[in-house]
Amino acid sequence: MLGMIFIGLVSGWLAGKMINGHGYGMFADIILGLFGGVIGGWFFGPAGVHAHHFIGAVAISTLGATGLVMATRVLRGEF
Repeated sequence: MLGMIFIGLVSGWLAGKMINGHGYGMFADIILGLFGGVIGGWFFGPAGVHAHHFIGAVAISTLGATGLVMATRVLRGEF
């Protein structure tokens, strides 16, 4: 459980930095990172790409979180 939270924190932070240089705050970044991991798993799973180690989990989660951050910023008119 702590590992998933840490991966979510790192992924949410990276996504916030990659998109616009700042995130939504620590709690929101963790939530976006966790949901991003789920979205990344749904997107990459059918393609046969699975995270078998920490770096892979962070990469897939970050890609999912980046898409989620982009979608939330577009919906909120910030992008």
